Amino acid sequence: MTTLTCKVSSVDTITDTVYRVRLAPEAAFHFRAGQYLIVVMDERDKRPFSLASTPMETSFIELHIGASELNLYAMAVMDRILKEREITVEVPQGEAWLRDDTDRPIVLIAGGTGFSYARSILLTVLARQPERKVAIYWGGRERDHLYDLGELEALILQHPQLSVVPVVEQPDEQWQGRSGTVLMAVMQDYGSLEPYDIYIAGRFEMAKIARERFCAERSAVVDRIFGDAFAFI
Repeated sequence: MTTLTCKVSSVDTITDTVYRVRLAPEAAFHFRAGQYLIVVMDERDKRPFSLASTPMETSFIELHIGASELNLYAMAVMDRILKEREITVEVPQGEAWLRDDTDRPIVLIAGGTGFSYARSILLTVLARQPERKVAIYWGGRERDHLYDLGELEALILQHPQLSVVPVVEQPDEQWQGRSGTVLMAVMQDYGSLEPYDIYIAGRFEMAKIARERFCAERSAVVDRIFGDAFAFI
């Protein structure tokens, strides 16, 4: 683990509550796709965020931060980023990194800004294991919460082994995709999950339910289900 000071090189507002932040680290660092960093607010206050960039991208770090009045935890980090234009991070963290010593097909599951975790894994697999099959299930309460869906749709055209399944909990009249939850969509699409490596980015409760149901009802292999939430449940 390395402690780095990072300059804020750019902040883009993706939606009214999601920001794409790019950081320029002061020194070289290494991480595995699917790991996260910790923003050091002070000695006792350290806040984790998934790395949306990939290990191949060494000159910058990309974060997707969902910050609103309902998420003061992330708002405080965004306030520091915008005011000080510099933050200190500890990287890498986490054990739910991409296992690339196998060609088992992958199911990626993410909700909201958990997409940043799935994005790092997805882009790394497409670059390093282009023949490996990947399905990504991304859920949001509304269509606008799937803020990088256009990027995923463009990747489909380049990678025939990639499947993208966006899921909206509260669809409007224009939505033509799947509705409900990502977990229900996965359950509907797979009779067996035994052959798959499964990566989950989501709340602790969601990850726990997913693991229980996937193993009990879809024969998933518990040791091939990865998510940092499992370290806390």
